[in-house]
Parts: sequence; structure tokens; C-alpha cells
Amino acid sequence: MKATVLIDNNSFENLLGEWGLSIYIEYKDKKILLDTGKSNLFFENAEKLDLSLKDVDYAVISHAHYDHSNGMAKFFEENKKAKCFMQENSKENCYKKVLFYKKYIGLPKNILKNYSDRIELVKSKTICEGVHIVSHSTENLSLIGKKEKMLQKVDGGWKDDDFSHEQSLVFETEKGLVIFNSCSHGGVINIFNEVKKSFPDKKIFGIIGGFHMYNKSDEEVKNLAEKINETGIDFVCTGHCTGSKAYEILKAELKEKIKQLYVSLEMNF
Repeated sequence: MKATVLIDNNSFENLLGEWGLSIYIEYKDKKILLDTGKSNLFFENAEKLDLSLKDVDYAVISHAHYDHSNGMAKFFEENKKAKCFMQENSKENCYKKVLFYKKYIGLPKNILKNYSDRIELVKSKTICEGVHIVSHSTENLSLIGKKEKMLQKVDGGWKDDDFSHEQSLVFETEKGLVIFNSCSHGGVINIFNEVKKSFPDKKIFGIIGGFHMYNKSDEEVKNLAEKINETGIDFVCTGHCTGSKAYEILKAELKEKIKQLYVSLEMNF
């Protein structure tokens, strides 16, 4: 299995980055695209890395936020065959409270309608042999949404985001399970526990994605590092919404266990 980062906040040489994430994953004879970043830059980087979006067999959108989905239309334009899997509660209704107004941070408008023949809304699902989608099962995640000032517009009203539109992508490898969760809004340890519950007899080797720690205190970041160590996990690779300051704190605690995401990074399992 090889995962190549197309989009992350961290650029590399002639490959530009942006606030978002997109990862091209080659697993056995299948090619899977996780997220499309916040623009069409993921496509440009894929071309520079000689990775063909036309060859992708499955696409997965980690959650219903713009910085992971704004390139969807470009993907559907370039790829005519792949189904795109999203959580069944994915809607064009995600907002963030900024001062005195609510800013839309959701999916591209009308994407669900315009590409309804390409998008499959699921809960938990095995995409193909060894590749699984795991939905959130932890209760009271809306408390995290409230703290983060993230909202969903429902029936003309507002509710705290419970991240029921977020999902983990899990791969079975020779080293153990590898989890991808692009922003980990539901909480890194909650996600670890959800996957462990779904696969109780399997070792979790690694977790990859943003940890949404850019706005957290040093103490909160250190606490996360301690809990990650307690899981016994062997490999952590993070970037995007983790933030550079939080990454340095995690690095000091997790040492060689943790790696930095950046555009063009290749991970092999």
C-alpha cells in the first residue's frame, strides 16, 4: 500500500499546498482518492506527480467541509467511473460562527444534486476487500461542535455540529490497520476507539490526517500526545489542521513515532 499526499498546508519544491487535504492511495490493485482539497490544485499536483485521477476506482470525502470537497466537480470531470462515498448525513449545511455572523464552510453548493449518480451516501461500509469506512459511534460529539463554534443548519434552525458527516477510512495492511481521518473533528482518541471497536481482533498500526489542534492550548496538545502513546499505536502522520505549533509539541512527546504531512509525501505500508 502506498499513500501520496496531493494537498496539505505544507508545500514541497514546485508543488504548492493549501489549507486542505487530498491523498492518493494505491492499495493492491485499487486506487482510492481521499478528499479533493479546497480547489483544483489537487489535480495539478497529481499531474506533476504522474498520478492519474482517471485511474481512481473509488473516491472518499472524509467530511462535508469545503477544504476537503471543493475539488469534487473537477474530479468528476476527469474521472467518469469512480463512485464517491460520503456519510449518509452529509448535507450542504455546515457553518462556523465567526464573531457575529455564520460563515458557510460546507460542500460545494448543489454538488449532491448535480452528481447524485456518482455519490453514494453510506454509514459504515466495506468498499472493497481490506478497505473500510467507519462512521462515528461516540456519543455527544455535538459538545465538540459547540466548543469549536461549528454549526449545522437544519429545518431553518441551527444546531451544534455533531460531525455525523465525518468518517474514517481504514485499510488492512501487513503491519496492522491504518486509519485515515482528515480532520479528526470527532477526536483522535474517539476515532481510535471506534475503529478498535469495529475490528476488536486487529492491531491498529497507524493513524494519518489532521488532528484539529491548531487552536488548542499546549496542555491540550500534550494531553493528546500522552493518550496516543497509551494506545500503543506505532505510526502517526499529521498535518493540515494540526498546526505547526501543535505538531512541534506532539513531536517532542511522540518522537520518532510521528511524521509531518506535506505535499508529495509518500507513505508505504
